Amino acid sequence: MPLCVFDISDDGTTTVPEDTQLTGPARYRWWHFDMADPALAPWLAEHLPEIPAGALLQPETRPRCDEYEDGLILNLRGINLNEGQQADQMVSVRMWVTDAVVITVRMRRVFAIDELRALAAQSNAPPRPSAFLEALVSRLTARVQIEVARLADRTAFYESDLEDLSTPPPKDLPVTRRSTIKLERYLAPQRSALERLADLDLPLVPDVDSMKLRELANRTAIVVEELDALQERIVTVQDEHDNQVAQRQARHGYVLSIAAAVFLPLGFLTGLFGVNVGGMPGVDDPRAFAILCLAMVGLAALMLAVLKWLRWL
Repeated sequence: MPLCVFDISDDGTTTVPEDTQLTGPARYRWWHFDMADPALAPWLAEHLPEIPAGALLQPETRPRCDEYEDGLILNLRGINLNEGQQADQMVSVRMWVTDAVVITVRMRRVFAIDELRALAAQSNAPPRPSAFLEALVSRLTARVQIEVARLADRTAFYESDLEDLSTPPPKDLPVTRRSTIKLERYLAPQRSALERLADLDLPLVPDVDSMKLRELANRTAIVVEELDALQERIVTVQDEHDNQVAQRQARHGYVLSIAAAVFLPLGFLTGLFGVNVGGMPGVDDPRAFAILCLAMVGLAALMLAVLKWLRWL
C-alpha cells in the first residue's frame, strides 16, 4: 500500500519493517503514500486521529503548520518538475509528524521526497523527524530558488532588450508574469508556515534543527520578496514597450498629419481646376498646365514654411 516505509535509527541507518504498525522499534518510522491509493483513507482512519487523517486527504491544500496534540500537521509546496507540466503548477506534500512517526502523502511526484527515499534506501536517512523536515524543506526551497533565478535571468533579458527600440515586446512576457504571480501566491503562505515551524517550542523540534528551519524560512522570505520585485520589473518592461509602441504610432500619425496638411490645399486646387465646366481660366493657354504645377509647388513650399514657422516640423 505505501510507496515506501522505513524504520530510521538515530544514526540514519534504515530497515524496511515487516509489520503494519504505525510506529516501530527504531527512532522513528517514515510512511510515504500516494493519495490515489484507495486503501489510504481506511488506513489513516484506523491509525490517526480524525483531524490529521482528514488533513492528509485534502485534495486542495495551502501551506500550513498547525500543532495537534503531540504532533504537527504540515502542508508544503514545491516546484513541479514532472515531465510535461509547468513549474508554477506546484506540487504539494501533506505531512503528519510526531516524535515517533512521519507520514507524507503526495498527489503528484515530488522529487525532493524521492531524494530522501533514495537516501533512506542507502541507510543515510535524516536521524530525527525534525531533521527529516529540515532536509525536505531545504530541497524544496533550493528548487524554488533555482526557478526564481531562472525567472530573474529572463526578466533581465527583457530589460536589456529595451535598449533596442526596434525590438518588439517579447511574446512570453505575459507567461513570465503569470508564473511570478502564481509562485508568489503559493510561497507567501509557505513563508508563514515555515516561520511558525521554526518558532515552535516543542521537544519534537530541537534547537539545532530549529535554527536550520529558521534559516530556510528566511530564504523563503527572500524568494517571496524577489518574486514581488520581479513582478514590478516585468510591469515596468511591459509599460516601457507600450510607451515605445505608442510613440511609434504617434510618430506615424504625425507624419501622416503633416502630409495631409501639405496636400490638402493641393488637392483643393486640383479638384477646382478639374471641374469640367465652361469659363475655366487657361483652357486655351498652352502654358496653363505648367503654371498650375509651379503654383502647386510654390504652395507646397509655402505650407512647409508655415508648418516650420509654427514649429510643427
